[in-house]
Amino acid sequence: MVAALALPRELSLLGKLRAVFRVASIAALLLLCIPLQYVWHLLRLPNPWPRVFLGGVVWISGIKLAYRGQKAGGGVFMIANHVSWIDVPALAAASGSAFVGHDGLASMPLLEWLCRMNRTVFIARHDRTSVASQVEDVRAALSESGALTIFPEGTTSDGTGLLPFKSSLLSAFEPLPSGIAVQPVLLDYGAEAADISWIGDEHGLDNFLRILARSKPLRLTIHFLPPLGGRALESRKTIAQAARDAILKQLAG
Repeated sequence: MVAALALPRELSLLGKLRAVFRVASIAALLLLCIPLQYVWHLLRLPNPWPRVFLGGVVWISGIKLAYRGQKAGGGVFMIANHVSWIDVPALAAASGSAFVGHDGLASMPLLEWLCRMNRTVFIARHDRTSVASQVEDVRAALSESGALTIFPEGTTSDGTGLLPFKSSLLSAFEPLPSGIAVQPVLLDYGAEAADISWIGDEHGLDNFLRILARSKPLRLTIHFLPPLGGRALESRKTIAQAARDAILKQLAG
């Protein structure tokens, strides 16, 4: 599997070797976690292995996590900015969160399988007839994981600002389940954000390998901001706007 990877030409020889070593390490960790995942599933035990695997991916990739604030207690729906693929394993390692992804990911069998291991809910953005079933999927994922994250920009940004939040992506959360907190989360890569962001015409695989090829550790600070309340929770549009305002304020501060 490692030999078949087409490494980006802009990487140095040492960078390529570093990326290959890290990919091999991630593959070995996955092979270790898969049987344990199924054993825990068959025994109907709380399953820690997706979080263990994704936390291992963060460590192998040379990401140093720091935290500000705390994840809300109980069930929580987190709304975060999106910069790179590393956002997902980092947030999962920090919070045990499952994720909401667009249904295009489900067209890639290996990626879909990995996503479903961590209870990803796939949303069909343009299929309004499936909203009811998506709502049920969201409720189930929240009950299993206790936390569910969505990236309402709908794509990745350069990490120095925010794209508009698409309130339509929150349709499966309206009405909000009783007792569920809504918490904005800022993923802050500091001065390195623009360098590691996945934007423009860059292929996802190239971004993946470019981060794995780094020799310098990458610091990511995860800001768990205060949960939304009051009128901010009235509708998906008010939720999207209030969450974006909170993240922008923290990013500017």
